[in-house]
Amino acid sequence: MRLKYWLLSSVLLLLTACDMRAINSPYPEASSDESILYTAFSLRPKHLDPARSYSANEAIITGQVYEPPYQYHYLKRPYQLEPLSASAMPEVIYLDKHNNPVKSNASNIAFSVYTIPIKHDIFYQPHPAFAKDENGNWLYHHLTEEQIANIEDLADFEKTGTRQLVAADFVYQIKRLAHPEIHSPILGVMAEHIVGLKEYAEQLRGIRKEQGTVDLRQHEISGVKTIDDYHYQIKVYGKYPQLDYWLAMPFFAPIPWEAEEFYSQPGLINKNITLDWYPVGTGPFYMTENDPNRRMVLTKNPNFHGERYPSEGEEADKQNGLLADAGKPLPMIDKIVFTLEKENTSYWGKFMQGYYDVSGISSDSFEQAVNISASGEFGLSDAMKDKGIKLETAIAATIFYTGFNMLDPVVGGDSERARKLRQAISIAIDQEEYISIFANGRGIPAQGPIPPGIFGYSDGKLGINPYMYKWENGQAERKSIETAKQLLAEAGYPNGRNKKTGEPLVLYMDITASGPDSKADLDWMRKQFRKLKIQLVLRSSDYNRFQDKIRRGQVQMFQWGWNADYPDPENFLFLLYGPNGRAEFGGENTANYKNKDFDKLFEKMRTMSNTPERLAIIKQMVNIARKDTPWIWGFHPKQFSLYHKWNHNVKPNLMANNTLKYRRIDTGLREKLQSQWNQPILWPLGIVIFVIMMMVLPAVLIYRSKKYKKHHFPST
Repeated sequence: MRLKYWLLSSVLLLLTACDMRAINSPYPEASSDESILYTAFSLRPKHLDPARSYSANEAIITGQVYEPPYQYHYLKRPYQLEPLSASAMPEVIYLDKHNNPVKSNASNIAFSVYTIPIKHDIFYQPHPAFAKDENGNWLYHHLTEEQIANIEDLADFEKTGTRQLVAADFVYQIKRLAHPEIHSPILGVMAEHIVGLKEYAEQLRGIRKEQGTVDLRQHEISGVKTIDDYHYQIKVYGKYPQLDYWLAMPFFAPIPWEAEEFYSQPGLINKNITLDWYPVGTGPFYMTENDPNRRMVLTKNPNFHGERYPSEGEEADKQNGLLADAGKPLPMIDKIVFTLEKENTSYWGKFMQGYYDVSGISSDSFEQAVNISASGEFGLSDAMKDKGIKLETAIAATIFYTGFNMLDPVVGGDSERARKLRQAISIAIDQEEYISIFANGRGIPAQGPIPPGIFGYSDGKLGINPYMYKWENGQAERKSIETAKQLLAEAGYPNGRNKKTGEPLVLYMDITASGPDSKADLDWMRKQFRKLKIQLVLRSSDYNRFQDKIRRGQVQMFQWGWNADYPDPENFLFLLYGPNGRAEFGGENTANYKNKDFDKLFEKMRTMSNTPERLAIIKQMVNIARKDTPWIWGFHPKQFSLYHKWNHNVKPNLMANNTLKYRRIDTGLREKLQSQWNQPILWPLGIVIFVIMMMVLPAVLIYRSKKYKKHHFPST
């Protein structure tokens, strides 16, 4: 009997020794005392330097660490700018060409001068770049080879320091946009507007060529200057109201010279300890772990200057609980953990177990997550409702399109023949079908370059593209394929053949998609062209080669997309502005579209306020572009996000990238539900243990029997 009791107690000891809550948790080190937001990334960031970073997967990091002068109000719609590290919105004065002040509505405005005041008592995150010894000397600005040998990442530095934010740090960052080694993606755009920036960039290139290194503190930009510790100025050509929006982007966040000096040491660069990988900011979080092959961690900045949750918003915000934390200090979470997830199925499985707080919806999980009503409305499935999961949707300020290279002799140009060819193809490519098949209905067909939510967008009958659609039965209907065939014939290609030579029309589209996952998409595209009996040849290449072909104008058609930098129509219409042509000028007009009437209207519209007059001009521009059809207009995607019920203060903000500071996590509820959803199934373990017991028991009994005989029947 003692053997049975021993086996039973061993089993009980084994089971009670297990932490049932953590048996399948991917976060064994998680502390219930910390408020941690768990999310994931699938593509490692390439740049975290705010002068270089321009991708959405990077903005989720830089937006939490860096603080530009302004930000978008979290709750108010339409989107509204407010001070962040600045103490007030900029003061703007207008000057003529002789630098004499003029009124804001004057016709002879040559310059605008923005004076930006910054807040007092803002300090940088703890960082070794600021560390000094007792004599005030820098501890780590001149590291020896021996010191560097013991350093593998930023956490290996024993001491850190900080200092107060000053206006010169903002000026220093603007100088960095022109640094020849940084290659900022916005240098070209900003050089058109900021006085002296283009000349400054040329000056730095010359200095670097002669001296090898550049100290930005020794050289000034004529149009950017520090007034005192808490004020700086930016001078731009003419009127450029969009500068306010740029000042809400990380490109214009402050950078301390000490950080660049620290990171410029060759030994650290060789170990990839650089500003491009370890940011230095004043924001609510700072990076404490950066392992791109496993996870990245942002931790609450102990030096954060303090900010309060907004106390006003839209009418429905109070009803939706979005003002319950009004006036409370930010951030409301202690840590953000980003875990590498290469597969959607793995991420989705952990979200359903409660180990990720938020999830998008991939095509594989769409039917499990969403129900579509007979009227086409989206709603959560019963499985999602049972878990208390919430769905948030929003039409993104984004457009995906197929571009025609307007320099191409077949599809390009401004002839009536080429225009009708482009229109015929645009009608034939059924965007509604594409959205239904490949996006699970998550999107709306684009009627022009401007997406919903941006000034100048119109919906309903007044907003349709009359060259692609007709209005019937209270809705927009794509014109028939017969209409497209007629246009194709008028273009000189009846039944997809050249009217003069009889040869089939063969067109080429450059793409980056490849592999089995994209086969269905590409087959669908070929099918669209076959409706017109046009032969489509798809040319796939890697992304770098694809970019190079676009830059050189060596494509005929291509697939592209654009996310709004800021909520202004100029940020979309400039994609079709002639002087922004990619092949000739290196701009963002990838179609190389040029129309003198469009360009003239753009130059008038770009600096206007959102008035009825501006709206009328925008409508003229959109109609010109619709007729010329430099793009197959594509669609605007609809974003779907799922949130577990322990998430609070969730409101989609398509412009802001610094919204994680507003989030609040009910960690107690999360832990409770994780425990309920991840109860271990122990009976298989019991069977295994029982089988092992049955296998071991005979051997134990034989051993005990032999031992008993040896002790009780000694040999004589």
